[in-house]
Order: sequence, then C-alpha cells, then structure tokens
Amino acid sequence: MWDIPLRWSAEIPMHHFFCSPRWNRRLVVIWSLCCASSGLLVAGRVWAGELAGVTVTPHQVQPTLKYRRPHEGTMGARVQLFVRGPAQEPRLAGESPREWLDRREWTWQDISLQPAIPAGALGVWSFNGQDQRWGVGRSFPLQAEGLPEVPVTLAEPQCWITAVTFLASQGTRPDRLLVHVVNHAGDRLALKSLQLWLPRSGESSHTFWPGPRHDLETVVPAGEPGYIDLQVAPLPLGYAVLELRTDRETLWAQVRVRPEAFDISGGWIFDSKTPWKGDRPGQSPFLDILAHLHVNTAHYEKAGGYSDDPDLVKRYPLKRFHRLWPLEEWDTEEWLPTIHAVEFLGEPQYGGGRPVPPQEVLEKLLPYRPSRLATTVTHSEERIWRFYAGLSDYPHFDAYRVVAPAADAWRQYNRWGGRQISWGAPLETIGDLCRSLRELNRPAPTAVWSQGPHHDWGGGFFGGGRKRRSPTPDELRAQAQHALASRITSLYWFNLSPRSLAMFPDLWEPMTLVGREIQMLEPFYLTGAATHFERRPDSQGAPDWELSVISAPSGAVLFALDTAYTADPSENVFRFGEPRPARFQFPLPDWLRHPKRVVRVDAGGVHPVEWKPVAEGVEVDDQASRDRMYLVVQDERELAGVEARRQQALAREAEYPLNREAFEGVVTSGRRE
Repeated sequence: MWDIPLRWSAEIPMHHFFCSPRWNRRLVVIWSLCCASSGLLVAGRVWAGELAGVTVTPHQVQPTLKYRRPHEGTMGARVQLFVRGPAQEPRLAGESPREWLDRREWTWQDISLQPAIPAGALGVWSFNGQDQRWGVGRSFPLQAEGLPEVPVTLAEPQCWITAVTFLASQGTRPDRLLVHVVNHAGDRLALKSLQLWLPRSGESSHTFWPGPRHDLETVVPAGEPGYIDLQVAPLPLGYAVLELRTDRETLWAQVRVRPEAFDISGGWIFDSKTPWKGDRPGQSPFLDILAHLHVNTAHYEKAGGYSDDPDLVKRYPLKRFHRLWPLEEWDTEEWLPTIHAVEFLGEPQYGGGRPVPPQEVLEKLLPYRPSRLATTVTHSEERIWRFYAGLSDYPHFDAYRVVAPAADAWRQYNRWGGRQISWGAPLETIGDLCRSLRELNRPAPTAVWSQGPHHDWGGGFFGGGRKRRSPTPDELRAQAQHALASRITSLYWFNLSPRSLAMFPDLWEPMTLVGREIQMLEPFYLTGAATHFERRPDSQGAPDWELSVISAPSGAVLFALDTAYTADPSENVFRFGEPRPARFQFPLPDWLRHPKRVVRVDAGGVHPVEWKPVAEGVEVDDQASRDRMYLVVQDERELAGVEARRQQALAREAEYPLNREAFEGVVTSGRRE
C-alpha cells in the first residue's frame, strides 16, 4: 500500500511525529500499519517483542491413592510462556524467576538459564508453581525488556495438545508427525494451521525460528478429541515448538523431536554378580530368554562381557538406557540407533534419603538439552511428583503393587470387605499412577517400570504374611495391562537379572505374551492417544471393570480390565474369577464411530466377537475375566497387519528358544563358585 522504510526507533515517543496539524487521520493509519509490521504499539511506544501464547498444565493428585499423610499444599500449575523476541530479563509479578524459586513459590524454572530472545525468534519461559498462588484462576503481570507489560491469566484450559508423536520411516530423523488435541469446549474447534519452530544449527537450543507451516482443514467437534497426521520433511533431532492455530485460539507445545518406538527393557540385567554368558561363544542362555521375552533395551552403558563382544552384540542387540556421558562419545550417528534415553538420576524424589530438589534435577539434565538424546526421570511418589512435572522428555514411574516397597499406605485401601492387608495394593492403581503422570507431563510420552520377577523382596517387612516374594502370573499381567491401557509407549520390567529369572520361571510365559501383544498393537499405541477411561462397578457398587480406549487414526484399542478380583486369605495373593457374562460399551471419537470390524485380540491372534454400533461407539458382548482387548478398525487390512506382526513375534521367540536347563546350569554354577 505504502512503501515507507521502517527505521523509527522504538524509543521515540509518538508526539514527535504527531505534533503538527498536518498529521491527520490518514497518516495515523499509516503509522499504525507500520507499527503492526515492525512491532507492537502500546502506551506511546513501539514494542518489538510480544507474548505469543500461554500453556497451563494444572497440577493434580489422584484421590484414589492412599497415603500416611495428605498431599502437601494446594494445587499449582506448570506454566509455559511462548515469547517472540526481542525480549530478555523477565519479571513476573514484579520479581525475577530466581527470586520466586528462592522463595519456594516455584519448584523449578528455566527462565534465568536462557539467553535473550533475538528479534524474530521464539523463546519458551517455563516454571512450575508450588501451590495455588501460581495455580488455575490466578493472574500476574509479565514485564521484560523488549515487551510491554502484559497481564497473564492462568486459565483452566478448554483445549490442549494432549499427545505428540514423531515417527521415522527409516533412519533416525522423523518424517511423520501426529498431534492429538482435546476440545473440552462447548463449540467445535477448527484447526487452521500447524507451524514448527526449530533451533538453528550451531545456535542456542532454547531459541526457535520459524520452520515449516502446514495448512489444515480439520474440525474437532465440541467435547471431542481430534488429531493431525502429517508427512513432513525429515526433521532434525532436538527440541521444537508446535504452534497450532485454530479459529478460537492458538495452542502451543514445546516437544522433543525423537523417533518413537515401543521399547521393552529388562532393567539392570548386567548388574547381577550371577554368571550369564554360558560356555558357547557368541551365545547366552540368559540373553536368549530376554530376546524371547521381546526385551530390546537394558540399563547399561558399557557392560563388560557384552558390549565388548561383537558376536553377542550382533546376536542380541540391546538399546542403552543410562547416563551416556560424555556427550561427544554418544551423540553420534553410529550410536543414536542404539540409545533409548538418558537416565542416571535414580529416583530423585527420594534421592537416597535426601530428596533432590526439582531445580537441581533440571540443571543436571541441562547439558543434554543441545544434544539429540532424550532424557528421562524416574518418578516415585504421586503425592508430590507434580513438583517435578515437565523436567524430562520421557518421564516414567517406579511403583509396584505386591510385596515391594511403596510410597502409598496399602493398609488404608478399603477394598477387601473390611480386611486390611499390607502385602498388596489395588492392582488398578497402576492405571491411576499412569494417568496422573501422563496429564502432568502432557504432551510428552510416558513409560512405566512394571513389576516383574525379583529375588530381593525378601523378609517380613514387605511381605505382610505372604510367602511368594514376586507377583503371580496374573498379578504381573494385570499391572502391565493397566499401564498399557493408559497409553504408555515403553515398558520396563523390574528387574530381569539372571537370579530373579531363575527364581520365578513361571513368569517367563506371561512376560512373553505381554511382549508379543505389544508387538502386535505397537502402531496403535504409538499413533494413538488415550480418549476414554471409565470405572464400572457392579450392581452393588463393588469394583467390576475398568474400560479404556486408545484411539489412533486407523483404529482403536479397547481395554476391559477386571477389578472384581479378591485377596486370597490363605495364600495372600490376588485371585481372579472364572469368565463371566459381560457387556461393554466403549465411546469412540468422531472419526471411528462407523467401524468396519471389531475383534478380540490377544497373543493367540485375532478372534471374532459379538458387537454392534451404538450412539457414540460400540457395544461388545463377551465372556470375560482378567482382561480383554478389542480392536476397532475402519480398514480390514489393519487386521492383516496385526497378524503379520504376531507372526514376526513368534518367529523371534522361535529364534531365541527358552533353554531352561542350560540357563539354570549357568546360574547354579555361579552359585557354587
């Protein structure tokens, strides 16, 4: 319209330009347009920076979990401020980020650790509020050099990005992006465009520049979930910001770009003093068992006798799950495919007797931020893990439900007809823990340490009169299924040492079946998001079933998990009853409400089941106990894929047969020595 050079200083007051009568309304319009192009006009000054968006993740605690003392304080929130520069030296409610941290009103912040945001770039200022002073419904003024003073309200979100997944068709650079959105508002939500903001090579990983933008024509109905599935040019590994523009608001998320895979870990498999190699070069009866169980990951960095043996590494490839330091050794094209995640902080909420403050955890992880390696933190206690929310790229928790140390008070669960027990907690609380961790850290993926065989839960302290010191096959499977139903994307068995496996061989088969089923359904776990959860009591109000739905673009996995089990008073184990008639109704998202098929899925394959469409989903009739998984598909070719992956899993199990005699011979030989 007008070609006017934009060279005015942001510090020149407007009256210097508008003091003459010759300046009229037309020139005022010109001035305003110029300010809109070069910055923001507020209170007579031109500001080049702006607050582009705010993401609020409210804190929560699960009321179903019982503790010896109540949770500490009221609920705060995790807050991310997305700022376009230039901007630096922010003050929130008149104080610096360090001052709020020192006053213990925040549990962590990364604002003071970041460089100034250059003009045209985007920065993310994040903090985690301690209590209601920084919770939903509160507000504060934001001031910073380069920004006008902005009032920030921590509003209860009505729409948010709930899950983000990057997938790679080959290599390590993702070329497919899935974004799941929740619309809890009363109106439809039209998704207009998605833009990626990416760091520049060689510059700060805290600073993001405009990247690819994708126009969208997706509508998310009121009160419904929705998704975006995009093929993109291969993306660099590291951090990125997603800017999702809608017809009502812009949704923001800071994410770690990493190719997602459903990994199954065996834990600290090499830390045991028990021998594991056997006598035959290039083979190990112990590693044969792990491969048979579909374990592809372990907690190690360099393990003598394994990582220095090329024949063993070739036959039994295992991803790494450890500190992986120094970075220049591990952040290489050679090692990236072999790395699951960085993990070296133990359980910081306990910290060996002294809890490690969340800010200290953040600062220990900070050196990994410029790298291509994802970080993870082991959370321990749901009562307080909200204070650690958002610290890592791939959070997980460590909690078991029978004969193991636990943060919650097992005798306080009123679940067993008035009987108090100290040897176990409700198995379904694994799902409560998973949902809590997922929502506090959204849209990051989450994982779980799931209870496996372990030789060291001995003595009466954790036993409570129970003789068996590890889960039964049913107890092991139930805990894993409650985690899977919440939509985790990796599972870590604790802890598959040679000695533990030798003590509980009856757990080998249930772990094998869980691993096989994960392989069969992996694409749905990775591309999906949790869209429904329901507790369904029986006619007397007692626990009966829990229903969950994981919805992906091509179908949905439906879980019915049996909660009508009992605590056996003689053997002190949890018992499930015989199959009983059951009718389940599963709500489905809009794009899956007219499915072609619904089938039952387990390690034995795909099975027909009685079903019919209902108003907002499907209804299934079955004879069931323990657990049931059903698969909803729009294209029957998806079922062929499930069976193909099952055959691949069976082939792996055949390639690595279970040789119990040879394995126990190695373990027994070590004990004699």
